[in-house]
Parts: sequence; structure tokens; C-alpha cells
Amino acid sequence: MEQSSETYYVPAQSHWPIIGAVGLFALLGGGGLTLHSVQLQGQASLFSQIALYSGAFIMAGMLFGWFATVISETRKGLYSPQLDISFRFGMSWFIFSEVMFFFAFFGALYYTRNFSVPWLGGEGDKGVSHMLWPDFSAVWPMLNAPNTEQFPPIKDIIDPWHVPLINTIILVSSSVTLTLAHKALKLGNRGKIKMWLGITLVLGVSFITLQVTEYIEAYQQLDLTLASGIYGATFFLLTGFHGLHVTIGSIILFVLFIRVFKGHFTAEKHFAFEAGAWYWHFVDVVWVLLFILVYLV
Repeated sequence: MEQSSETYYVPAQSHWPIIGAVGLFALLGGGGLTLHSVQLQGQASLFSQIALYSGAFIMAGMLFGWFATVISETRKGLYSPQLDISFRFGMSWFIFSEVMFFFAFFGALYYTRNFSVPWLGGEGDKGVSHMLWPDFSAVWPMLNAPNTEQFPPIKDIIDPWHVPLINTIILVSSSVTLTLAHKALKLGNRGKIKMWLGITLVLGVSFITLQVTEYIEAYQQLDLTLASGIYGATFFLLTGFHGLHVTIGSIILFVLFIRVFKGHFTAEKHFAFEAGAWYWHFVDVVWVLLFILVYLV
């Protein structure tokens, strides 16, 4: 029986998993303690802040170090085609988990708009809540909550045809430029890779900058905050988590940009580039859904 010459690379024992576990425990524990202390005292305790920021610092260091190790092993040619398949499966499952993450928030938005708010207005079998607030008008977006003392009214909603539309054009364009960069990589044209990837990175940073200005406008001019009832909560949860993902995606693009300048990636082997592109395209698709379901409908 002929033995295959292909070997499966088994990495040496690594300290990164235990460091990641410690960092994740501190990050989540510090986050929970921070929320608890804010609820009880009105401000975060010193211990909770130390735990939270220490966890974030440890996680950042772990990711930087672990990915640096993977890049080094890749550059040494240690990875077999079988391991490349494992990487692809891993990234696919990661993106699937992100799909389900956003699916939960879109589901909460759907339930709120189609069930909870109509019940508050007296619709359906569970519409007895209209007895508590008989003057409440069940409309969406809900600018006036039933209990206006606890949830102050919102002056207006974000204009979808201003910053949100511009950001939609920016993200859709960034998917196009990233695809052109990927095509240039397959053709071995490093000049065009740098150009199109650089443009994609600029578009990503522009999106984040515009979203920050949108949040400032929402807080200062429209009185739209996380304390504005269910509309404010769903708006900032969906757009905020998406903005976080765009930030992470921009960091990924920046790392890829540096690696391209260092001469990394070939037309045949460039999974890291592909994985970053998958993630960015996923973020773009989520934004299109957000623009339609949060801003327009």
C-alpha cells in the first residue's frame, strides 16, 4: 500500500489558548460587574473597570500574538492543503455564528414591531396593556413610549436619505473595491492590490467616521439615546454592533494591507486575504439589511 507523501501539520503546544481563556474571563466578568455596579451605584466601580480593561488588553495581546504565530508558520510553508481546508471550515463556521448573532437582533426587532408595540396599543388577545396607557398610539418608529416619565420622547428619527444612504453607498462600493483587489491578487498585480485594498480601507474608516457623527446628531439634536425606550434600544444595538464589526473588519483590512506591502500572499496561497474578504462582504450584507429594516421600513 502506497503511503501518501502529504503530512498534516500538528502545531506545538501553545500558551495562547490559556491566555485567551484568562482574558475572556476577565473581559466578560468585568463587563458584568460594570453593568451591575452602574445599576446599583450609578457608576462603574474601580475593580470592575480594572477587570474589564485588563481583559480587553489581554485579549488584544492574545489575538495579536496568536495571529503572528500563524502568519509565521504560514510563511515557513508548514501548513498542508488539508490544514487550509480546516481554516476554511473554521472561518465558515465563524461567519455562520455571526449570522445567527445578528439574526437574534433582527428577530427582536421583528417581534417588537409586530407584536409588542401593537399589544401596548390594545391589539390582540394580549392587548390589555392599553388599559394602563389608554392614550398611547401604537406606531413605529415609536417616538413616544407609554411611560414618558421614564422614557423621554424622541424629537425625530434619523433621516435615512442623509448619512445612512451615504454609508450604504460607501460599504457597497468597498465590497466592489475589495473584490477588485482580490482579482488583482489572483493575477499577481501587486500594484493594483495595494491601490484597491487601500481604497477599501479608506472607505471603511469613512463609514465609521460618518456613523460617529450620526450618533452625535442622534444624542444632541434628536434626543435619541439608549434610554429612549424600545426604539432607541433596538436602533443602537443593531447599528452599534454592526459598527463594531466594521471596526474589526477595518483592522483586518489594515493588517492585510501591511502584509501586502511586506510581500505576503501569492496567487495560489492567500487564504488570510480571502477570509478577510468573506468577513467584509458579510458586514456589507448586514448593513444593507439594516438600512432597509431599521432606517426605511
